[in-house]
Amino acid sequence: MKATIDIPDDLYRRVKAKTALKGRAVRDVTIELFRNWVQEPGSATHAAGESPVSWVDQLLEHAVPVDRPGPTAREILEKDRNRLERAAR
Repeated sequence: MKATIDIPDDLYRRVKAKTALKGRAVRDVTIELFRNWVQEPGSATHAAGESPVSWVDQLLEHAVPVDRPGPTAREILEKDRNRLERAAR
């Protein structure tokens, strides 16, 4: 099933960059978060004492907007690298 989730652009860019650095797909991380979300408290994948709100926050950090294309992880990283290089001069 496809779902559209509207999240802030800067948040998605950070998620996209982090998943690229870790060699994972945003889709895979999102599925993992959904699976963890539906686990019963006390299961192996549900952190002890963790509130449901924190899972929502994690899910939103990894959501993929379908209707708005953004820069690639490479573009984000290159922009940050260029900004840091300019600041170092």
